[in-house]
This record gives sequence, C-alpha cells and structure tokens, in this order.
Amino acid sequence: MPIHCPIVTNRISQNDFKLLASEVMRHVFDIHNDYGRFFDELVYKKELADRMSGVVLELEIIVTHGTFSKTYYVDVLINQSGLFEFKASDTLHPRHRGQTLNYLLLLDLAHAKVINMRPESVGHEFVNCPNRLADLRNPQVQDRHWQTNGPGASAVRDNLMPLIADWGAGLEMNLYEEPLTYFLGGEDKVLAPVPVMGNKGHLADQRMRLAAPNVAFKLTALQDHLDDFEHQARRLLQHTTLQAIHWINITQTTVQFVTLT
Repeated sequence: MPIHCPIVTNRISQNDFKLLASEVMRHVFDIHNDYGRFFDELVYKKELADRMSGVVLELEIIVTHGTFSKTYYVDVLINQSGLFEFKASDTLHPRHRGQTLNYLLLLDLAHAKVINMRPESVGHEFVNCPNRLADLRNPQVQDRHWQTNGPGASAVRDNLMPLIADWGAGLEMNLYEEPLTYFLGGEDKVLAPVPVMGNKGHLADQRMRLAAPNVAFKLTALQDHLDDFEHQARRLLQHTTLQAIHWINITQTTVQFVTLT
C-alpha cells in the first residue's frame, strides 16, 4: 500500500458527520470562551481531546512510492470517521481547505471541518470530498502541446505518471513536486539558479526547478484561468535564459502536459 495509516477509517454520511461536528463545535465554542483566542492550535486540540472520547491527535500518514516517503500529521480524527483541522490564523485561506481536502483523500473520508481559533468568533467551514483516490488513478491525459522529445520532457512525464497511477490525482501539488524532484536527482541537482535579464543585462538569479539545462518544469492544480497562467509563464520566459517550461496541470480528472517555448 502506498498510503500507510495506523487507523482504519470509517467513511460516514454527511448527516452523520454533521451530528458529530455539532458535538465538536459545542466543545470548541466552550474552549474558545474559556481560553480565548491567542493560544497555539495545539492547546485547543489537546483540550478538545480531554473533553471528548475517541479523539486521536496528530495522526501520522505516510505516503510512499519506491524509495520516496513523505509523512503528514492530521490534527484531529474522532471515532475513526471525523476529520477536524485546527488553525490559529487571522482568517481561513484556500490553502487550509486544500490541505484538508488532501487529508480527506488520503484517509478515504468524505467530510471534514476546518476550525480557526484565532478570530474573536470561531471560524469554521465544512470541506467535502465526494471522490476517492482509488477512482482517480487513471485521469484523462491531454498532451497535444507537449514536446515529447524536448529536453527533460520524458524524464518529467515518466516519473510523474507512475505517481498518479499509484496514488491518484487531485492531491496537493507538493506531494507530486517533491517526489518528482527526488527522482530527477534531488534538490541539489534540480533546484538551480536561473539568470533573470533586464533591459541593461543580468538583474539577479532566481531558483527554479529544472528538468534539463535551461528547461524548467512547473506543476499546478488550476481549475480555471489557465490562459492567465500561460501568459505569465511566457513573460517569465522572455526575461530569463530559459529555453522552455514544461508545465503540468493536475486536477482530479485531467493531467494536462504543455511545453511553453
């Protein structure tokens, strides 16, 4: 199994999760009233575990592929079925929702809640994930604009697609970018300075991930605004010494390979 978790989870219905979440939030509001809003999230999680049964904190999930391994720690799992992510942030951000969605896929759960303890009033949002990783291992591939024989192209594709076939699509980008970097030779080789050129010559160096000399690669998870990303990437090409960018956009249903020159 490429995904290792010491607990067998139970995928419950939305109604059952709402009942559990209601109980959790009753405790969360009481804890927020008792402790205030200036503690680290660990304080709130531990207090919740003291007030409820069936709570597991910092649940370890290990994701592997070949010799690559990455470990995640899930904030709160209750009764093997309810996922709750705690934050102590000024506001909830899309990255918080994305992180929670990633955990839902890895744990094969459908429902979670993100809870933010920092505001004066507790912030909280449901995150739902109807799809399962087992159904996301064969996404549609679009590669009409991919230079198959371009420098580094085959290495990027040949290392990325087995990851998706092993784990599934739609996980967070770091979980594809890190092993891809690892299998291409590691950060010391892949993450390299690229000269940025201005009207009067060399301005500075910017570190980018390279698939080959002067050929970068970039992974995204864009649902829309792909044209804007391409426009910005072409502007980057104009002001660096790069010859091309291999761009791969990964969603739960589609993997799009594009070579920009």
